[in-house]
Amino acid sequence: MKYEGTTYRPPPEADSLLLQVTVGCAHNRCRFCAMYRDVQFRPVPLAQIEADIEEAWGINPRAERIFLVNGDALVLPTQALEAIAGKIHKRFTECRTISMYASIRNIRAKSDRELAALKALGVDDLYVGVESGWDRVLARIDKGHTAAEAERQLARLNQAGINHVANLMLGVAGQCSGQANARRTADFINRTGPGVIWVGTLAIFEGTELHADMVAGRFVPATELEILEEEKALIDAIELDDVRFYGVHPTNTVRISGRLPQDKTKMIAAIDAGIETFGPETLSTAFSRTSL
Repeated sequence: MKYEGTTYRPPPEADSLLLQVTVGCAHNRCRFCAMYRDVQFRPVPLAQIEADIEEAWGINPRAERIFLVNGDALVLPTQALEAIAGKIHKRFTECRTISMYASIRNIRAKSDRELAALKALGVDDLYVGVESGWDRVLARIDKGHTAAEAERQLARLNQAGINHVANLMLGVAGQCSGQANARRTADFINRTGPGVIWVGTLAIFEGTELHADMVAGRFVPATELEILEEEKALIDAIELDDVRFYGVHPTNTVRISGRLPQDKTKMIAAIDAGIETFGPETLSTAFSRTSL
């Protein structure tokens, strides 16, 4: 199978078949992200996708879940996604779910009818880079959407029956702003009702605009203690019933997971235990994270 550029997929998709349908990310302007800076965005030709499907079928003909890479595969026109899904189902008769990364802008570009058609073809579990529910943060990182716009588009996904995973980022609000970000983001999550909440921690990479902001003093990273307290506040303020919460991203200082609300106390206690283990001196600085 042919892959161009670095291939990224969410940790929960470790056992999924990865099929490349785009190179890079259509937005590629998030100020914290260095993932796709080395490639030019373009769709993969359908003929190449079909050849990859044939090769993948020879390796794992019973694949039940296929993840479309790279950065925001939902950017493809609905007609193209329908063609890809049709070829997938022709070969992979046991495939039940076609998943991918998606941006709020991708969703906005699809009509309600198109979203329903994609759902009917097995498109589900879209990983949406929400990051934060605070407009000040979203503008600073050039996410390409406002909180209100994200809320409208996620409501449309819910209406179409397409589950979404809300990808959130701890520490993205910077020093002294974690509690405010947690409150706004929890309120956003309570209104939008994701099927899964996936939480990572901001990593600041050289070559990104956010790194330049940090060097110039325009952005001051949160300390590790602030980040952990932000996560506790986020968990405490989420009021959804029976939603999975994964705080196990490799960038996280303390890794936790569970279901809300039943595991709320347990997860907060695990973070408190991590704070006690690391100690205040260690957590008084921002850790350097060199990879995702």
